[in-house]
Amino acid sequence: MATSLAPRSRGTTWARLRSYDALLWLLAAAVGVFGVVMVYSATRNQLELAGLSPHYYLDRQAIFWVLGLIVMSVVAALDLEWLGRLGYWIYGAVLLGLVAVLSPVGSSALGSQRWFQLGPIQVQPSEFAPIGVMFGIAAYLSGRDGPRTWREVAVVLALGGVPALLVVKQPDLGTGIVVGIVTMVLLVMGGATGRQLLVILVAGVLGIIAVVHLGLLKHYQLERLLSFVNPQSATQTYGYNLVQSKIAIGSGHIFGTGLFKGSQTNLAYVPEQQTDFIFTAVGEQLGFIGAGSLVLVYGIMLARSYRVLRSAADRVSMLLVAGAIAWIGFSVFQNIGMTIGIMPITGIPLPFVSYGGSAMLGFSSAVGIVLSAGSRRLRRAS
Repeated sequence: MATSLAPRSRGTTWARLRSYDALLWLLAAAVGVFGVVMVYSATRNQLELAGLSPHYYLDRQAIFWVLGLIVMSVVAALDLEWLGRLGYWIYGAVLLGLVAVLSPVGSSALGSQRWFQLGPIQVQPSEFAPIGVMFGIAAYLSGRDGPRTWREVAVVLALGGVPALLVVKQPDLGTGIVVGIVTMVLLVMGGATGRQLLVILVAGVLGIIAVVHLGLLKHYQLERLLSFVNPQSATQTYGYNLVQSKIAIGSGHIFGTGLFKGSQTNLAYVPEQQTDFIFTAVGEQLGFIGAGSLVLVYGIMLARSYRVLRSAADRVSMLLVAGAIAWIGFSVFQNIGMTIGIMPITGIPLPFVSYGGSAMLGFSSAVGIVLSAGSRRLRRAS
């Protein structure tokens, strides 16, 4: 028996290695390298002027990139069917982190309490909230076929709504919106009827109106959301970021000012440029060609992920891949959209490019899920 199983085991291992989407892995890795360079370009001058090492953010982002590749590869090597059985545990772990960060254990800064301070490292649990929601909802819907009952819809909304509310409480409105988007996509993919979706949509619109009129949003959150409508009227306050963002991107023209040569970037006219507004550094220094190429790479990554979605081997894989696509796709659209003024300003990082370790590990896990689902599909087909 042992002799007969050995060749099969080796064949299975080789088939698993061959079945990974190497292009998707390479594209994610390449965007991460690009992000390291962009973070360096956006921070080196300010660090030098402050008398600090210009490589501080460069070194840390490079470490985050390496850790991201390791996480992506490990997740890709895991069996999604096995991971799916741990869905509730993963959801519970993420939920526990979101609750704990709001306790005295969490660290606060600038009016927000979003991090665990572990020595020199900050861990932001909200960046993993979409993963917890994806696994929690996938675990719940995996054994239920046919059109969804209102009870099932309510459970799915609760599974996504509780983490979203905890994230907004920090406050982190942008990530809360991402969790909501992922929840709705999984509800659609999970079999919700058109009538149910219409009722949810209407209830959501009424809820937003109520939140605004009841003053449940903080003043700065409301101003940031509305400043994109008329940024010129608030140039010195909440619209300043958007005005400077547009100037930076517009000054890049077709080919850009050149790497490390953008005045808006070098003089730090755009606040938080290494994180939320990193796309402005891309637009200014590399122009329309560079920015357009980055968007094209994202498009190819999403297209290859969608191909995995269409031929997913089972319901769990389908739901997890759908969640990953929604998470990455909306983050790209929202982040770039807010820098050019077509979307409200929210604190959503640009996948694999914005500075931050938690975001890098979260998006790397999402790509790892897609790679694992694609690998499983090809192995089953063979």
